[in-house]
Amino acid sequence: MESLDEKRKQVIEAGLMLLNEGLVARTWGNVSIRADEDHMLITPSGRKYDGLSPEDIVLVDINSSEYTGEIKPSSEHRLHSEIYRTRREINAVIHTHQMNASTCAAARREVPPVLDDMAQIIGPSVRVAPYALPSTGKIVKGTLKALKGRMAALMANHGAVCIGRDMEEAFVVAQVLEKACKAFIEAEFLGGAKNINGVEAYLMHQVYLKKYSARDKSNRH
Repeated sequence: MESLDEKRKQVIEAGLMLLNEGLVARTWGNVSIRADEDHMLITPSGRKYDGLSPEDIVLVDINSSEYTGEIKPSSEHRLHSEIYRTRREINAVIHTHQMNASTCAAARREVPPVLDDMAQIIGPSVRVAPYALPSTGKIVKGTLKALKGRMAALMANHGAVCIGRDMEEAFVVAQVLEKACKAFIEAEFLGGAKNINGVEAYLMHQVYLKKYSARDKSNRH
């Protein structure tokens, strides 16, 4: 079982990787990890990823939204909490404003299964949650619905949320989402994107989930 300090370091490392990949900038977006059955660790509000220390990562109760210490958690902490509460298999959440995903979100275009790895890792499509003001109950409800049966969702005119059974998987989901959105946008200019059959895409995702689940779980919560 990983300690809280080890999990705090995972959150910081993920933030730096997102920054290096160009999937977040400055203080935008947020990263969290499940700490235990009732708590999560999440990046603080309004602080740059490359200046975070383990003490800056906030411990939040996912049931009450109460947090420990004087540092405020990310303003999107309620979305993270609800994902952990409703998706028991999920142990990491990443919210980004990555460019290509944000472009699809601005167009409010659901992304069909245009690539094998997207279908496998994310699911048979990437839905768009309806627009709502950030940090509101409406955006939480809409995003949770868009995430059903998926590992990522777009948030209209806002960005994206990516989830995983561990931090590594959540990060890969963010990378694959950006690749798929880019391919979708550019294929539309080449006569229109041609997607994989929906049933086949669904089966690919189920095979991926079961295959990954069979791997060694010693590094997961």
